[in-house]
Amino acid sequence: MIAKLKGLLDSFGADHAVIDVAGVGYLVAASTRTLSGLGAIGEEVVLHTEMQVSDDAIRLIGFVTAEERDWFRLLTSVQGVGSRVALAILSALNGDELHRAIASGDKAMVARAQGVGPKLALRIVNELKDKAGGIVLGGATSAPPAGSFSADAVSALQNLGFRPAEASAAVAKAEGELGPEATLDALVRTALKKAAR
Repeated sequence: MIAKLKGLLDSFGADHAVIDVAGVGYLVAASTRTLSGLGAIGEEVVLHTEMQVSDDAIRLIGFVTAEERDWFRLLTSVQGVGSRVALAILSALNGDELHRAIASGDKAMVARAQGVGPKLALRIVNELKDKAGGIVLGGATSAPPAGSFSADAVSALQNLGFRPAEASAAVAKAEGELGPEATLDALVRTALKKAAR
């Protein structure tokens, strides 16, 4: 299993790049977001990768961030979402946008990606609603450290019937508004207001 590549950007096309690692060129499929973040030909790049093996091919998919790779894995866990559709979604939406779309049930936002119709967008939103809570959001993980007020606030919201992704998103917004020194009581109250909107 190839988990990461570090080498020189040899060339790239509309949906792939070739990374030269010690004289070996790896063809890596990627989203347009990843391709645009690689830099110039000849520069050193580091890509997190996912290797897919099927009966007739071995395919390497690359990502500039581990967050994007994690989203790719989640997306491809949905029935009907293959690597090409997942990359199209990741080309259309960044991680924060995808997280918000899933947490709020915004299937129209997901359907903006090429090759994603309304039915598939609805399936993606419904199936990932409970799974997207642990993905990195805006540079900080959506699953707060155990024992923190944020984690306790997320747990409190879940006990009130909120889904993990909804609870995490509401608490993250509350913490962003109140700051890291917020008390548990303030976090829960503000998160409930944010979730009600």
